[in-house]
Amino acid sequence: MSARDDLPIFNLRAVVQETGVKPDTLRAWERRYGLPQPQRTSGGHRLYSQHDIDILKWLVARQEEGLSISNAVDLWKQLEADGQDPLHMPEYATTQSPADIAAGPVGETLAEMRDNWVAACLAFDEQRADQVLTQAFALYPVETVSFELLQEGIARMGQGWYQGDVTVQQEHFASELAMRRLEAMVSATPPPTRAGTILAACPPGEDHVFSLLLLTLLLRRQGWNVLYLGANVPVERLETVITAGRPQLTVSVAQQLHTAASLLEMAQVLQKENVALAYGGGIFNHLPDLRNRIPGHFLGERLDMAPQVVDQILTSRLPSPSALAPSEAYMQALAHFREQWPTIEAHTWQTLNQNGISDAHLTQANQSISRNISAALTLGDMAYLGREIEWVGGLLFNYQLPTELLGHYLRAYHQALLTHMDERGEPIVTWLGELL
Repeated sequence: MSARDDLPIFNLRAVVQETGVKPDTLRAWERRYGLPQPQRTSGGHRLYSQHDIDILKWLVARQEEGLSISNAVDLWKQLEADGQDPLHMPEYATTQSPADIAAGPVGETLAEMRDNWVAACLAFDEQRADQVLTQAFALYPVETVSFELLQEGIARMGQGWYQGDVTVQQEHFASELAMRRLEAMVSATPPPTRAGTILAACPPGEDHVFSLLLLTLLLRRQGWNVLYLGANVPVERLETVITAGRPQLTVSVAQQLHTAASLLEMAQVLQKENVALAYGGGIFNHLPDLRNRIPGHFLGERLDMAPQVVDQILTSRLPSPSALAPSEAYMQALAHFREQWPTIEAHTWQTLNQNGISDAHLTQANQSISRNISAALTLGDMAYLGREIEWVGGLLFNYQLPTELLGHYLRAYHQALLTHMDERGEPIVTWLGELL
């Protein structure tokens, strides 16, 4: 058994889907027979390894042969006592051979291929996932597969994680496979045929690069010279590249509120360097008013249409749109909040740590709300923070955690604000008070 097979990465829902064994049955087998023996998260949720899943499939196969579950467990334990591995005995084989896997179906329609690719990623089956992609790109145009299989597949995995049906490891596995395929295609694009240079860079703090890499591929396939810098690009590094490469346009994406604030900082630097900015990302689709805060060209809500926007910007030399600046009261609140930030967090920590909330959850919550308050002030409207609060509430609900935790935390944070901020903090205190 490899170390990878023994990693506890599958949640209960994934195991039920993979084995067909109901949750109550899984718990009963664990309690009565000690098989399998999943590990637990800090919150008490079961996490299974691939080895655990293989054990369950083996037990189910013995039941299908006529053994009772107790006799199947006894057989397993007897074989182990005799020094044998039940999973690798030909007479008890339950898994497919490499030849069977290679010959497995990849689907006839693109929708079927997408379903099979997602299923392969959920099972950490790299060979099958790559096989599906190879077949899809052989039958359909690059753009079609990129959007209808990869982008939609990644979105499905992300939604599954949010709903608690997909583990973070499964989501990362799928993202890495998709990114690897896109990077290979970007490297294989022919030399540019159009004049001018485009920079592709995510703002500081933004690590979600799939859409930016896909846009890079689309632009290169249209003949543009695109310098791809990737995730989390520091502003000072951007300035160096601008000096060396003299790009006509920078394209960027932000998926979160705090990285939209980082994008604003990037846009201001680009303005000084007289380089146009084109931007997009999920946060601007969910909060359309944010587009008024960024001095640049919005790429649109559909990534497949973004290359046309880029073409129009560069060929028509469109002037950059202006942006709304935050009020003086917001700027004062931001400066004061940054001064009091550590004290507010310490106060909140002291209040809630006594109520049994874990250190890890408190640390994460403090980091999240502090950077998002700072972002909302930077962008000029505390109301932008509402979506982040709603998202966290949904996450708690989907993971079957007590949703009242969020209320406890926000009330404690509000009390810390009242204690440690003067009248300059009024925009923050008032907004959070109204929310509560």
